[in-house]
Amino acid sequence: MARAASETTLPRPEAGRHATSRPRSRQSGLVGMATPQGTPATIQSLIALLLILAVAWGAIGAWAVDQHSSAASSLAHSDEPYSSDAQQLYLAIADADVTITTSFLHDSSTQTPPSSLAARQRFKNDLASASEYLADLRNPGDSPQFTQAVATLAGGMADYYRDVQTAQTEYVQGITPAGDSAMEVASEDAHLTLLPAAKELYQLENNAVMASSSQATSLTTVIVAFIVAIIAAIALFLVQRWLGRRTHRVFNIGLVVASAALLISALWLAGAFLAARSDLNTAIGQGAHPAEALAQASIDVQQIRGDSILNVIARSGDSSLSEDSCEQALAVGPSPSSLPADFCSKGLAWPSGSGSLPGTLLGNASSSGNARVTADLQTAISHAPAWYTANAADYQLGDKYLYPSEQSNVFNAATSFAAVENSVDNALADAQLTFGSQANAGANAFGPVEAIVIIAAVIMGLAAAWGLSARLGEYR
Repeated sequence: MARAASETTLPRPEAGRHATSRPRSRQSGLVGMATPQGTPATIQSLIALLLILAVAWGAIGAWAVDQHSSAASSLAHSDEPYSSDAQQLYLAIADADVTITTSFLHDSSTQTPPSSLAARQRFKNDLASASEYLADLRNPGDSPQFTQAVATLAGGMADYYRDVQTAQTEYVQGITPAGDSAMEVASEDAHLTLLPAAKELYQLENNAVMASSSQATSLTTVIVAFIVAIIAAIALFLVQRWLGRRTHRVFNIGLVVASAALLISALWLAGAFLAARSDLNTAIGQGAHPAEALAQASIDVQQIRGDSILNVIARSGDSSLSEDSCEQALAVGPSPSSLPADFCSKGLAWPSGSGSLPGTLLGNASSSGNARVTADLQTAISHAPAWYTANAADYQLGDKYLYPSEQSNVFNAATSFAAVENSVDNALADAQLTFGSQANAGANAFGPVEAIVIIAAVIMGLAAAWGLSARLGEYR
């Protein structure tokens, strides 16, 4: 009995206390989780982080697309057309000069001159075209050099036309020596005033083309955008991994949708950029660069012809025309592979045979990778050496005062000149055509990418917030 009494008086196990303490512990845990601490607070921070990354991707991705798309569009639809206008201005003045000097050479010859009405009309049309191209140009970057060059051309073309009219009047009146002198002054107007000013305008416009090309194909902005995309992708992966460990669920639909939106928009941007960059590089490499070389070659070819004609008209014995023609021929190509440094200044005979192309204007254009340009230039490359040889021989006749023979040879060289000129002009047209088609393709490559990036960023942010908010709701 004593033992029984003692057993009954022993304290009971604290099972009841433990039973009542567990619910309080659960209640305390839930309350703790509901406070801005622990997993819910982490989820809220992750929602804010992913929203920031979504906004960053949308803003920077769209900015990168806009920068490249705007530059590509400016290159295709603004900068290159202006550069082409400046190029045509240059060519029109050069053609006007060689056309009118040829006409007056015929008029002053002892032979029965052919009608020069067509040549004089072409001369007027060239000057009218030059005036139109000049009016169409715009000043890239408000350059004072551009303003000065325009003023020089505007006043210079009026002086040039007036000097040509003076020469024409004196020829009609039979005052041939005075007409020759006036024609020489007019040609100097073109060579010393108009063509240098036109070249200045072309270089300024071409600089704008190169600047837009550089911006359109630059990697900097795209790299910045993809750094943001990579950071966002890593963040989405780590959040998904962390959430999976917390909830024992493999996927969160919202985060999966956000990741898909980011991936699709980033790949779309990358594809558009690579396509645009390829097209624009082709436009520049096979279009703009050979066109630039060919435009200069066309000018030089016409100047070579103009110098030879002017040498007959002037009959001054001045060696500057011979030297200038020689230097232009060396620049255009093909040119002899090895010549003494003072070859042109000594007025030596032009070597016969095939010439060297590397480093010359024709060589640069034919090696651009544009198959049509290369094919077009075969005629110029094959005819030019013989034409240069004939020109050099003409100057030697002039030095010996054999003017009738020199004049006859200059007339006969017209066929070779036309073959070279037409070949270069055809190649120039094909280079410009290549540029136009490839630049337009590059400008159009971005299409709706900017809108896609923005929409994807919105989907990414909303989907990530929705997916994490659903998990957050389970703690409330």
